[in-house]
Amino acid sequence: MLEVIAGSDDEKMKFLFIVVWGIRDNQRVYPLQAKRRIGEIMKPTSDPDNEAASANITRLIQGLQELGDWRGETLAYVRQLIHDADPDIQEEWKWVKESSPGTPVWYHDGGVCTGETYKQAVKLTFFRGASLEDPEKLFTQPGTVRRAIDLHEGEKINEAAFKQLIRAAVEANSAARTQQAAKKK
Repeated sequence: MLEVIAGSDDEKMKFLFIVVWGIRDNQRVYPLQAKRRIGEIMKPTSDPDNEAASANITRLIQGLQELGDWRGETLAYVRQLIHDADPDIQEEWKWVKESSPGTPVWYHDGGVCTGETYKQAVKLTFFRGASLEDPEKLFTQPGTVRRAIDLHEGEKINEAAFKQLIRAAVEANSAARTQQAAKKK
């Protein structure tokens, strides 16, 4: 980790944010890299019980909020809704590579959704989105396996419907895990 020797605490925090999240003078900087060989089976990149993932997500949100960015508030808001919907959900920080500083991922018996920030939207991609009922039409991105919700600046989300999607994704994961366990017997 790099350390700033001179400067105020605010400058140090901004520098830490820049190094960790890969933004420096409108250029991308990627100090962390994941290494994987071609054909290697993808394994979890972090321990779900490890608090580092939650700390990374919190730093991302705080960094965006300190910059006065609506995306930080939106991501913090949906993160709270996710935890309200499923208090047992786990957070991971995955897919750190040269071209990306990483992505927050929520898990319970498998991947539930990711939370990504883009210039125009906060995107929540559900791993099993295509198999989930969406009577309130929250999904804005269609898909054959995954579906996503794009939240733009100033948009509100139907909290009850969103929490139901989270619970339905967890139920789908649990059912799939039970089915896989039954096949192994």
